Amino acid sequence: MSLFLFLTVVQAIVAAALVAVVLMQRSEGGGLGIGGSPGGMMSARGAADLLSRTTKWLAVAFVGLSIALAAVAVDVNSGDAIESTLDRNVTANEADPLAVPSQQDGSDTAAPADPLAPSGE
Repeated sequence: MSLFLFLTVVQAIVAAALVAVVLMQRSEGGGLGIGGSPGGMMSARGAADLLSRTTKWLAVAFVGLSIALAAVAVDVNSGDAIESTLDRNVTANEADPLAVPSQQDGSDTAAPADPLAPSGE
C-alpha cells in the first residue's frame, strides 16, 4: 500500500509540474484565439526548446506513472479479503433499515404508503 501512496504523490507532483511548464510556454498557434506577445518573458528560442523538452519528458513520466499506478491498483485489489465496490453496495442495500418490508404472510394488504410521496389532492 505504501508503494501506491508513493506513486500517487509522485504523480501529483509530476501533474503540477506539467501544468506549470505548459502554462509558461508561449502560445505559438493562438489555440484559444489568444496570441502570445513577442516581447514575452520566455521569447528566446533556447528557453522554448528547454520548455518543449521538459513538457515532453513530464508527459512521458505522467503516462508511465499512470500505467504503474493502474498495475499497482490491480495487485492491491486482487486479494480475496478485499470486497469489490459492487459487492459492498449489494450488501449495503440488503441491510437497508429504511427498506419497505416485503409481504411474508401472503395477504393482499398493500405495503405502507411512502410518506414523502406527493398526495393525490
